[in-house]
Amino acid sequence: MAAHRANKSAGIQARTGLDRLPFLTAIDRYIFRLVLMPMLGIFMLAASLLMLDKMLRLFDFVATEGGPVSVVFKMLANLIPEYASLAIPLGLMLGILLAFRKLATTSELDVMRAVGLSYTRLLRVPYLITIALVIVNFAIVGYLQPLARYYYEQLNYDLKSGALGATIKVGEFTTLKDRMALRIEESKDEGRRLIGIFARVANERGQVLSISAQEGRFLALRDKPDTIVLRLIEGQIVQDMPGQEPRVLSFSRHDLPIDLPAIERFRERGGKNREYILPELLRIGWSDKSSATERAGSQASFNYRMVEVIMMLLLPLLAVALAIPPKRSTSALGLFVSIVMIVAYHKINQYGEDVASLGRIDPALALWGPFAVFAALIFWMYYRVAYVPGGQAIGWLEKFASSAGKRLRSLLRRQKVLPTFEPTPAPAE
Repeated sequence: MAAHRANKSAGIQARTGLDRLPFLTAIDRYIFRLVLMPMLGIFMLAASLLMLDKMLRLFDFVATEGGPVSVVFKMLANLIPEYASLAIPLGLMLGILLAFRKLATTSELDVMRAVGLSYTRLLRVPYLITIALVIVNFAIVGYLQPLARYYYEQLNYDLKSGALGATIKVGEFTTLKDRMALRIEESKDEGRRLIGIFARVANERGQVLSISAQEGRFLALRDKPDTIVLRLIEGQIVQDMPGQEPRVLSFSRHDLPIDLPAIERFRERGGKNREYILPELLRIGWSDKSSATERAGSQASFNYRMVEVIMMLLLPLLAVALAIPPKRSTSALGLFVSIVMIVAYHKINQYGEDVASLGRIDPALALWGPFAVFAALIFWMYYRVAYVPGGQAIGWLEKFASSAGKRLRSLLRRQKVLPTFEPTPAPAE
């Protein structure tokens, strides 16, 4: 059955170019198809869920700051490398796990093992995919992610500082240069037409101008980029001088120059260790010219990225170890355990990086120690499945889950209310 399905899929996989590789058989191409589609689907699903959650918070943040909507998508684009570095390992592991789980539940894996194909031999194509994704993820976490993170912080700074046009909000008083207060009742035509304008301007001599106008619009000056002109139409100016009577002037058009507040330039890249690319981390972390804090932070960031990438080489072994359910069982407990293990290991690495960056523990011990424990556990689990007859990586957990499920079903059956029947009255004589 497995050989038949593999030969049937060979024509489909010919389009991908795998048939040109002489060392790949029809079985390999069949496994490639089983791994590829779930892997891509889970990768897209995980990345989409992460970005949708962040998108909602960014929309709320940008709306609060009064910035343009387009900046949300620019910020999300700079977050793609960070989310991809998380989604790629998860998609790889679950793609391999679901592929081997399908082979196991349909008895195709038993046929392959019966004709002499070991688990290690069946992992040839998954490891080719893994090596390709390791190279991609290394480029992301080593070079692309630090640059994207810096550009994200720059957009965040520009949004808060008003460099993106987010300083004047409709319906609220806005203070400019500490000497001018401006309020706009309504904005139309995407901000090109302003309705109901009130401005209060004070100078160093104590003169105060209270200006109101029916409508207006902002105009830019080519020769003065730090100054804009608010052209007002149909309004009044109340001039108040110390020791003099206020004067009221009416106008049909009046140009009010507004000095924009100075915006400080955003810092240079490298304010945080996660914004350095790998060569920069090596130069700072192992240089005598760097301070102890800089060396600890750079070494922690470097080791964290290396551990996250190299860990991907163990994922095929973990996926196979958790994909094979017990005989005559379709339990999906391994799928749940695999997600828990990956997420827990990722959080442990993040904690190790934070502690090591503070200088409380050696970065190599904080990050490569958990990796060694995780690797030993994976090798033991794979050995149990691949080389021990009838062995299960999480057999004790499967038994516990099965026993707990039976007790729960028994409890639910006991609590089920049985239907009651009223006795039929005897016929009257």
